Amino acid sequence: MEEKEIKSIPTEVVYADDNIKTLEWWEHIRHRPGMYIGKLGDGCYADDGIYVLLKEVLDNAMDEYMMGYGKVVEIKINDKHVSVRDFGRGIPLGKVVDASSKMNTGGKYDSKAFKKSVGLNGVGIKAVNALSSYMRVESYRESEVKAVQYAQAQITENPPIEKCDKANGTLVEFIPDIEVFKEYAYKDEYVEALLKNYVFLNSGLVINYNGKRFFSKNGLQDLLNENMTAESRYPIIHLQGEDIELALTHANQYGEEYYSFVNGQHTAQGGTHLSTFREAISRVIKEYFNKNFEFADIRSGLTAAISIKVEEPIFESQTKTKLGSKEMGPKGPTVAKFIGDFVKKELDNFLHKNPHIAESLLKKILESEKERKAIAGVTKLARDRAKKANLHNKKLRDCRLHYNDTKGENLDQSCVFITEGDSASGSITQSRDPNYQAVFSLRGKPLNTFGLTKKIVYENEEFNLLQAALNIEDGLESLRYNKVIISTDADVDGMHIRLLIITFFLQFFPDLIKNNHVFILQTPLFRVRNKKETIYCYSEEERINAIEKLKPNPEITRFKGLGEISPSEFKNFIGKDIRLDPVTMKKQDAVKEMLEFYMGKNTMDRQNFIIDNLVVEEEI
Repeated sequence: MEEKEIKSIPTEVVYADDNIKTLEWWEHIRHRPGMYIGKLGDGCYADDGIYVLLKEVLDNAMDEYMMGYGKVVEIKINDKHVSVRDFGRGIPLGKVVDASSKMNTGGKYDSKAFKKSVGLNGVGIKAVNALSSYMRVESYRESEVKAVQYAQAQITENPPIEKCDKANGTLVEFIPDIEVFKEYAYKDEYVEALLKNYVFLNSGLVINYNGKRFFSKNGLQDLLNENMTAESRYPIIHLQGEDIELALTHANQYGEEYYSFVNGQHTAQGGTHLSTFREAISRVIKEYFNKNFEFADIRSGLTAAISIKVEEPIFESQTKTKLGSKEMGPKGPTVAKFIGDFVKKELDNFLHKNPHIAESLLKKILESEKERKAIAGVTKLARDRAKKANLHNKKLRDCRLHYNDTKGENLDQSCVFITEGDSASGSITQSRDPNYQAVFSLRGKPLNTFGLTKKIVYENEEFNLLQAALNIEDGLESLRYNKVIISTDADVDGMHIRLLIITFFLQFFPDLIKNNHVFILQTPLFRVRNKKETIYCYSEEERINAIEKLKPNPEITRFKGLGEISPSEFKNFIGKDIRLDPVTMKKQDAVKEMLEFYMGKNTMDRQNFIIDNLVVEEEI
């Protein structure tokens, strides 16, 4: 009997009037929160949504301060309840409801009331309202108060204007909705880092947070002193003008390190102001010394911060992490001209007035130039080798993002897993989302780079190819992945490899860590299951709780290597519920001393430390 092709008949899809739906403003925010606050998260990372909600409220208080009203902001966070009280002008009482619950409503469309504001599109506090299970706004003006209370953007209390004896300003209280954010918690370290930036950018402002006082007298100079982890080669150069402030110095480290801000907003991804600033510094220093220096030599080890104020800034997303504006305002100069003219005049004047600092700066540039020339031959060969290898790089299994998204608009979703061994990289490769997740496979343990010069980056094939895969040779501006995830086994060898990779980054690319791009992948230590349910446990405590929940006698599996986890299971650990530990770097961490102790040549001291702190793991 002759076989005939059997074609399925598609079911008719009805497309009628009922299929067309209009969402209320608050429904749209709750349905598509990523459009308004970026990712949701659970509070474990600084860019999680609950911190964006806090920032949206704080931005309004900062705008008041920048306009000259209210020198103190009171913040309290008790578990999930957030309270922000400023002492600005207060929202006009007749518009409290509109300002907190009507989209595209706010005072910042009127440039006379708010000349250089962060929040310009009338969305911020409305997003807080829509994504909170409870929000209350109270505005105090001239001995009167107007209050309104919400639950998921629906008014629950709306009393009339009343008399009061409180100082002018605004109180906003909210609780991020657990229906949207699930389980979450605010972490003091991220809240405090946010508040420090606010006071660094607003000298004289006082922020009180849960009993702690935050204040800065010297602005961006204080910011650099707070964040620098390497020794400065000369005193910080601190320059201020109308609508611009900058601070810079060179440190004993590789790479470049920048902190950029627009209207008080930390532009973590830079933008037009940062690229202009980098070029302007290089050009002015080159012209001052009248030497044909390479810009890379001038900027090697540079640590700098810039803050500008722009009328009607254009950001490339609602979360405002990258400036897209080309002009300072409708009638002002371009960003490039404004920054370029200021740097040319003020930095050149400073260097002429401070020849001892200019001399230290020159010495640092000459050292960088000497090292670059010493490895020039190795560098060229290594670059050529890396470019050729990248064409058929078996170490790198790239993601489709870099082939389909030429503008890099979805870069924040991308990541690369750095792993070791064929079995581990094979499991991750088969489990990953190939659209946004790449895999870089190491061969055995990498070299301990502590105390070595950058020449080793080019001479060592593993590090040369890793540098090329990340595209970080000339800084982070062309970084190909937002998250660099170290993915090693949880045993002693895996921990050692993890330390060696982190040492490599700390030595040669510290800005990669300081800009929150490096993470450690958490994978479960145990799997506890019965016929009905499977629980993955990341700690001994979770294992005990799982056994109690699944009693009697569940099956317990101890995972000792990434390669032991099947690809079908691995999908559970690198998908939407991925657990990542950020690798952080702070001044108080004493990074140089730690590297010297743990990765240096003091073998006996380290051996004694290990023996004194040895913990023997019990067999399960």
